[in-house]
Amino acid sequence: MKLYYKKFNPDIPVKELAYSTEGSSGIDLSSAIPEDVIIGPGERKLITTNLILAIPEGYEGQVRPRSGLALKSGITVLNTPGTIDSDYRGEVKVLLINLGNEDFKIRFGDRIAQLIISKYEKAEPVLVQELSETTRGSGGYGSTGI
Repeated sequence: MKLYYKKFNPDIPVKELAYSTEGSSGIDLSSAIPEDVIIGPGERKLITTNLILAIPEGYEGQVRPRSGLALKSGITVLNTPGTIDSDYRGEVKVLLINLGNEDFKIRFGDRIAQLIISKYEKAEPVLVQELSETTRGSGGYGSTGI
């Protein structure tokens, strides 16, 4: 499966999309904002990548946090995983939040998130009067214990 991409703004460079290692499941996404961006504690910022993707039908892009940023600085993707639909042709942007205690600086080209391409199946919603019973039933948050 091929993932076609192009620049949103042809005048701004982008890093070539590639997997960092042979075993990587995610492609790093990098900041394309020319000036430094500061995200203060508790703040969120929408970071541009200057990428437009053509994700094949039957697949989605999932934008996920980078574990090192989360561990070291408390930086994560707010709507994780963010979904990029196969019919979306706008610029990919990453919504970051700083859950840490210090300002965090993002420079042009910094790796800010990772992109997973995942196959999915569409469900056919069917309205019914009753659903099958399960042992769990309607037990929700925390109902199965720790």
